[in-house]
Amino acid sequence: MVTASRRAQEARLGDRCRFEVASAKGYPGRNYDFVTVFDALHDMGDPAGASKHVLSTLAPDGIWMIVEPYAGDRVEENLNPVGRAYYAGSTLICTPCSLAQEVGLALGAQAGEKRMREVVEGAGFTRFRRAMQSPFNLVYEARP
Repeated sequence: MVTASRRAQEARLGDRCRFEVASAKGYPGRNYDFVTVFDALHDMGDPAGASKHVLSTLAPDGIWMIVEPYAGDRVEENLNPVGRAYYAGSTLICTPCSLAQEVGLALGAQAGEKRMREVVEGAGFTRFRRAMQSPFNLVYEARP
């Protein structure tokens, strides 16, 4: 935070930027036009609770951009070099991280689009779509 604030000042952006540490279910503010989560929703112990909080802080026409590791909905869709690496990472990092937190849902790194849609729509979002993909990531757009 200190480094980010200093760099914003150096770039003459300090009057427009503020850096804070907060939980996914407790960050402050309302009526955000755009909220992002990069490669983190699957690691959260309570991704449904975090999704509900995002919804409560978005403007009525706001957008939530969710970037997640590329994953198919079925195991056989992930049996490729990238999917195998993600399964290894999930076993060692993602799943234990989630299990160590409140709720402990443990979506893991190979939570495909179907599972992400269930979490996000279950939190109350009415629109969810895959906005783009690369060999390594899926980018979703969710709207109230």
